[in-house]
Amino acid sequence: MRLSLLLVPLAFSTVLLVSTAASGEGADAAAGEKLFKRCSVCHTADADESKRGPSLKSVVGRKAASYPGYPYSDAMRKAAAEGLVWNDEELKAFLRKPQAVVKGTWMAFAGLTREKDLENMIAYLKQHSE
Repeated sequence: MRLSLLLVPLAFSTVLLVSTAASGEGADAAAGEKLFKRCSVCHTADADESKRGPSLKSVVGRKAASYPGYPYSDAMRKAAAEGLVWNDEELKAFLRKPQAVVKGTWMAFAGLTREKDLENMIAYLKQHSE
């Protein structure tokens, strides 16, 4: 009986920890902002202006290739026509390997390799999508 009283909270804590990590709730938007400095050569996240790349303000939940006035690549327009929407899953895949998700994209970025960096970047982008 005592053992089960100890195991139940331990099991609950483990499930809670795993589900929190899987949902990205432990993501750090401030760390994502530091990562975004590399992206800011081509993108903004907090302004409605494009640079070399489109503004990423309100990108989370937005249809691909939909920022007004930006001349997207044929590849990105095709992906949009096929239904690509920038949700967490698609952003994570694209930020990991842009060419694997949209072959022919103009984005000259090799990708983020660390899972935590991906989560932090998405947390930062979400701050500018609310």
